[in-house]
Amino acid sequence: MKAIVFDGTDNKLVDGVTVREPGPGEVQVRIVASGLCQSDLSVTNGKIPFPSPVILGHEGAGIVEAVGPGVTIPSVGDHVVLTTLVTCGQCAFCTSGHPTMCRESFGKKATPFDLGGKPIHNFAALSTFCERIVVQAGQAVSIPKDIPMSTACLIGCAVLTGAGAVLNRARVSPGDSVAVIGAGGIGLNVIQAARLAGAATIVAIDTNPDKESRTSLFGATHFIDAKAGTAVATVRELTDGGVDHVFDCVGGEAITSQAMEMLDWGGQMIMLGVAAPETKLSVLATSLYMDRSVLGCRYGSSRPGADIPKYLDLYRSGRFLLDELVTKTYDLEDFESLTEDARNGKLDRGVLLMPS
Repeated sequence: MKAIVFDGTDNKLVDGVTVREPGPGEVQVRIVASGLCQSDLSVTNGKIPFPSPVILGHEGAGIVEAVGPGVTIPSVGDHVVLTTLVTCGQCAFCTSGHPTMCRESFGKKATPFDLGGKPIHNFAALSTFCERIVVQAGQAVSIPKDIPMSTACLIGCAVLTGAGAVLNRARVSPGDSVAVIGAGGIGLNVIQAARLAGAATIVAIDTNPDKESRTSLFGATHFIDAKAGTAVATVRELTDGGVDHVFDCVGGEAITSQAMEMLDWGGQMIMLGVAAPETKLSVLATSLYMDRSVLGCRYGSSRPGADIPKYLDLYRSGRFLLDELVTKTYDLEDFESLTEDARNGKLDRGVLLMPS
């Protein structure tokens, strides 16, 4: 089969990759569509250290082609959204509804793929930049067959991470004020989830002024061009002293420091953007005295089996925008163009379409 393989220097389209058969509790999925996330680019630029060769991609949707022993859900032929969560289903975290805290597979780097007798790593327990993958059955959440795959695939990362951070982790309430730093795929989902939660003020902040109309479409009430250098002062002015929640969708010490300055008393900063491993969080101790807090957030604190159907119901009712997240689709052979457009800030989300 064909796949995009990152060899530690470049992404290359190769043919002849194989993937092992599904074992107990696993399913084989034919990938139909896959979004490109900033985390994938962060591996290729060295921001996220990862062994190579590796097939990247962790935002996918496809069709179940085979199931391993003991699998009853999903079934062969089901359309599914894929999630990065591999869980045991038995630990205290899983059974209490906190699957993102399961330690079962976190940090493990499997090599289910092979090319010419040499193993290839998978990424984020998925690897969706290829034609077929094998995953745990629980990672494949069935969806209605009338949902476009190019839309559905984005639920697996951008939606679960962004919307989940608002609804599951921060628990934004009606009337709250929100600032969102970074208006990419995740940031736009933070914005629209804040709108759904009833936030009264939603301030979008980005270095690209062309994002203003996009953020307004998803629910932002204000937009700030970060290049002007006045984001902190403007946020505090708009909200009479600071916001209740600020979501850092970019990452980095300087941005984190600015985010803390945007908070009102009792406010909380939620960290979503991926910073380099050596990055340290640097805030004044006095900034925490007035009940301000810093929250980490893994994968939107999501419960994919419950959250994905919820977002799709909202989508079908017209209250949650999914089609609008897709800026452009690309064929597998055009992967280089996809990554170039993403690096140049031309995309909210670009989606890779696999050969049929």
